[in-house]
Amino acid sequence: MLNPYVAVLATEEAVNDNVPNHWLVGGVVLAILLALILALLIFGAGREHS
Repeated sequence: MLNPYVAVLATEEAVNDNVPNHWLVGGVVLAILLALILALLIFGAGREHS
């Protein structure tokens, strides 16, 4: 006997093709992190520590 809950899940299961490319997302995140590190280094280069 088939469980009605399983039958509903099976009928509602759909493939979501509206997802961004994982390489693109990783590249954007990496670029943001590298830009933040670069900004930190540029800001720190002008600071004088005694």
